[in-house]
Amino acid sequence: MNVPPVTLPNNLELTINLSDEQFWQLCQNNRDWRFERAASGELIIMAPTGGETGNRNIELSDQVQPWSRQNNLGKAFDSSTGFKLPNGANRSPDASWITIERWESLTKEQRQRRKFLHSGNFLISTRLRYSR
Repeated sequence: MNVPPVTLPNNLELTINLSDEQFWQLCQNNRDWRFERAASGELIIMAPTGGETGNRNIELSDQVQPWSRQNNLGKAFDSSTGFKLPNGANRSPDASWITIERWESLTKEQRQRRKFLHSGNFLISTRLRYSR
């Protein structure tokens, strides 16, 4: 069977009205994909990074984690941790940190359940030349 190729526009935008729980389920049901969500509800599918970006990201994490351990004032997280930002967006920054007070205010279930944490105290995302 000859199937014609599907051509998508260069900038495909998908805005969908999902509750936080629906967005979480979308992420859980499609674990091979990385999703973020803008405050407007725009669904963002994250492409894998290239070597330069991946190296920059590990360098960031390599600086944040030892600093966090040394001062013992909070917890550091990698790029797989999702945050619910004050503007309603769901993002997974390249490196992040929250105060120990904020971490300790979370229940055991909130810490263990792979759910979006509410706004970190310090979030870092690298931006590429071709990023929006």
